[in-house]
Amino acid sequence: MSGGRRRVLLVTHTGRADIAEQTAVVAEALSSAGFEVRALAKEAAELGRVSVVESDPATAAQDVEMVLALGGDGTFLRAAELARPTGTPLLGVNLGRVGFLAEAEVTDVGVAVERIAACDYRVEERLTVDAEVTHEGRVVGRTWALNEATVEKGEPSRMLEVLIEVDGRSLSRYGCDGVVCATPTGSTAHAMSAGGPVVWPEVEALLLVPISAHALFSRPLVVSPRSVIRVTVEPYAPPAVLSCDGRRAVRLPPGSSVTVRRGVEPVRVVRLADRPFTDRLVAKFDLPVDGWRGHRLA
Repeated sequence: MSGGRRRVLLVTHTGRADIAEQTAVVAEALSSAGFEVRALAKEAAELGRVSVVESDPATAAQDVEMVLALGGDGTFLRAAELARPTGTPLLGVNLGRVGFLAEAEVTDVGVAVERIAACDYRVEERLTVDAEVTHEGRVVGRTWALNEATVEKGEPSRMLEVLIEVDGRSLSRYGCDGVVCATPTGSTAHAMSAGGPVVWPEVEALLLVPISAHALFSRPLVVSPRSVIRVTVEPYAPPAVLSCDGRRAVRLPPGSSVTVRRGVEPVRVVRLADRPFTDRLVAKFDLPVDGWRGHRLA
């Protein structure tokens, strides 16, 4: 960030009056703390005293100290699209329901603003994945994901037929509803719903999780962060779709291959407290930690 006044970019869930009101309060608190508060043009009208910036993902977060995502996980993933190109730290404030990716809750906003103003926070890098789509020997699409890159069937009534390769070696071929290639950050999202393991964020690994696979061997896999995963849609299969974080999609004609590897650019995430990941799991998913007789386990 260049010298002079400190700047923050707010990204929020538009269209809901309660979230707009809460975001306006955050914007006012940041302004009072001496920050220039920026917002995307389509969101700025609801937020009051903010500067307007264009929504170009490549430039929206330029010269900004931090991107604040106020909403649920969908808002966080949208904000990550803006923060990643410039390496700008990203802080999530949960105004949704679960908000697993958020670092702070709406009740913590005052403290969060104080911590940001005092530079009392740390930044950690979250592993991403890059995905490349090839068809008939040429590259037809490139995209990335913070949570997961999922190859999904394009026709609800038809099964997807795929070949799975890891590090250039064929591993398995099966019919399925899809295949999730996830990061540790995304292990608590689509991959977990498909029966995959929960992986602590500081673990560097890639996950491959089949969805409803018809095969004797269809176990979720945890592979090296240096591994390269390839999912090929069989030539005789119906079309499929590559979906990244539920936000970016590429159509996959029969015979297409999706190659997934560790992303070149991570997402830099703000941490306000050294809260163990175990505590986050328990709180966000309301996990039972009491014994069956009501006694808390040690």
